[in-house]
Amino acid sequence: MYRSYKEFNGYSTAFRQHKADSHCKYIHGYALRFKVWFDGELDDRNWVVDFGCFKRNGVKDWFKNMFDHTTVVAKDDPNLGQFKAMEELGLIQLRIMEDVGCEKFAEYVFKYLDKKIKEETNGRVKVHKVQCWEHGENMAEYSE
Repeated sequence: MYRSYKEFNGYSTAFRQHKADSHCKYIHGYALRFKVWFDGELDDRNWVVDFGCFKRNGVKDWFKNMFDHTTVVAKDDPNLGQFKAMEELGLIQLRIMEDVGCEKFAEYVFKYLDKKIKEETNGRVKVHKVQCWEHGENMAEYSE
């Protein structure tokens, strides 16, 4: 088995963790970076993954839509109505997820990309793990 790795970076994302007892309960943002490891056998070009597929199959657009200049909140955020009102006013691009935070973002990206890469490679490749970096010192990782 072989392993390759790809970074997706430069996504300015605001979010809050409403259950936190710290400053993380406030809206704050990071330039998120995702590192993704792929496991699989080589194709006829000796590649695990043709990185060009991410542009062709809409993955890069999906990252931009989900994380670039967006505000991400949990579906159970008690202030969800106010976030929706801000979106209606054109103040934010709202994305509602089951849960928020780097750990959950890593899991969300893992599940999305694992499905996409299995489709792209007819099951030859799978996602090994995903890291979500807030900045150079904070990172969360998800793998199955």
